[in-house]
Amino acid sequence: MPDISGLGVLAELKELGAQLPVVMITAYADVPLAVAAMRAGALDFLEKPYAEETLLASVRKALLRDAETAGTYDDVRRINAHLAELTPREREVLDRLLIGRQNKQIAYDLGISPRTVEIHRARVMEKMAASSLSQLVRQILTVRGDIRGIR
Repeated sequence: MPDISGLGVLAELKELGAQLPVVMITAYADVPLAVAAMRAGALDFLEKPYAEETLLASVRKALLRDAETAGTYDDVRRINAHLAELTPREREVLDRLLIGRQNKQIAYDLGISPRTVEIHRARVMEKMAASSLSQLVRQILTVRGDIRGIR
């Protein structure tokens, strides 16, 4: 590529918010370049010449990752839409639930009654379409991008 490097392409994709799985191919590989490519978001890094099977395996891996990620992005959009429906007070209750606070502790923190906390908590669960606190926590971790080992 005469005008831009592979790392430059990765940087531009990242800047645009593109979430594409990238397999970087280069004729001039070295360890620092491979590390930089992986840190910049490349899924795989191949050096020319490469075996056809190696390229096909990398592309399959990228397509599989893209399919898995597409589902996650749909989940993130849905969860963010639910979060947008929460009132500021419901968000305060949610934030405290996520750090493990009990209803009475939340009530004390916010200067409201425990019954009011129960009402807000029920509305949070309803608006987030969560049937349990663990499901609610998984949703928030998904939005934050910390989905390792949760599914």
